[in-house]
Amino acid sequence: MHAGRALARLRALEVTTRTVHPDTVEALRRRRTSLPPSLNTPEQFLGRHTVGCEGTQGVFPACDFTCSPCYHSSDANKVRIDGPHTVTGVSAQMELLRRVHGERGHAQLIGGEVSLLSPDDHAAALLAMRAAGREPMSMSHGDFDGAYLEDLVTDATGALRLRRVSFAAHFDSLMRGRRGMPRPRRESDLHTHRRAFVAMFADLRRRRGVDSYLAHNMTVTPENLDQVGEVVREVSRMGFQMLSFQPAASVGDDRRWSPGMATVSIDDVWERIEHGMAQPIPWQAMQFGHPACNRTAHGALVGDRWVGLLDPHCAKDLRVRDAELRWFGGMTLQGIPPVLVLAKLARAVARHPGALPLAAGWLGRFVRRAGGPVSVSYAVVHRRVRPLTFVVHSFMDAAVVAPAWEATRSGRVGTTPEVREAQDRLDGCFYVMAHPETGELVPACVQHSMLDPEQNRRLRVLLPMPTVRRPRPGVVDAVTEGAAR
Repeated sequence: MHAGRALARLRALEVTTRTVHPDTVEALRRRRTSLPPSLNTPEQFLGRHTVGCEGTQGVFPACDFTCSPCYHSSDANKVRIDGPHTVTGVSAQMELLRRVHGERGHAQLIGGEVSLLSPDDHAAALLAMRAAGREPMSMSHGDFDGAYLEDLVTDATGALRLRRVSFAAHFDSLMRGRRGMPRPRRESDLHTHRRAFVAMFADLRRRRGVDSYLAHNMTVTPENLDQVGEVVREVSRMGFQMLSFQPAASVGDDRRWSPGMATVSIDDVWERIEHGMAQPIPWQAMQFGHPACNRTAHGALVGDRWVGLLDPHCAKDLRVRDAELRWFGGMTLQGIPPVLVLAKLARAVARHPGALPLAAGWLGRFVRRAGGPVSVSYAVVHRRVRPLTFVVHSFMDAAVVAPAWEATRSGRVGTTPEVREAQDRLDGCFYVMAHPETGELVPACVQHSMLDPEQNRRLRVLLPMPTVRRPRPGVVDAVTEGAAR
């Protein structure tokens, strides 16, 4: 009996320390075979290294800002914030994602404004996501204070319950309601608030040792497109690890939409990113989903120079990429104990010893691109090296999502080029949301365009608003009434 238990533990340890968990291998296989043939390219990471990004839905729709455009449905702010509803919904959705996507994933705690949750409910949701093997990121407008953050990471006794947190904070001049800057006129009006947000997490790390990953989100319309370069120039030096831009799409509350907002392309935004960094930002070596939806460049800021992880024009770098996808596709080292990281790496190298010379060659090329050993050493010593990723994510207008999704669900091919392209984009979607009641994972564009409105109408009945909204936790002078009437 004891021998049987010991053997079972050894088998579990063997599976746990594999380079890629068997569930993840199978999830990757399913995702890759479901992609349109046009997306099965050498640079495609979806289905080869990752099954994509995940997000919550229907767990806290309300927000206390008024933005134009606004992706929330018109009923979102008529739903009460309810912690038990949030935690129960998050737990069920994460369980489905674990079953379909495998043991590890990256999931966004998203809906309305996450800091409207109490710190305890917010923490409980994050811990539920971690329990399902997800690395969670809280999506916020960033307008909360240090007291809220402190209460989020500590329990009632003052002990740490979260030793690392990830936040994506949305800052742009299209937002209304921020304390101290309720109606910004230009993006530069928000720089003080952006710096204060990063400083809050730096202070938390100094005092409590809590690590953080911070992303900066910005919606782009013709109104602020030409300010993207200035935002990139300033914000890239503030301490965010990701700068993400979203060209506006006609989704959500149509009262906050005007036709002129939907004229910004991924190329338009990328041109401004490169202008802000005063250098090319190569992205062609890595693709995540459909190129009309996502453009991503992973790299690091070394001193004042951004250096991409891969040079798309370097054949040796592309061989490293291809070997990584072939040998280690799906391997993740985030959110696991250091001893398990070492065990996974040891097994990976033992199985593919050719990875060591490839990695050494890549490192040499990266250092040369960063200015050479002396420049890199100086930057390391002075702590001027940090990861920095650029992303542009382009949602689709609801008007094209609906016919594309209906055609796909019925097994038909769209009758217009616009609908057919939208079908390909939905089939290659990198960002999905789970529906435990049906067992489905749906693209985010479908969720926001087609499902949110009816869902929020039902939630208005399930979670009716109180007569007077309670102040936002951790904010002394919070807005006490819903943003939308």
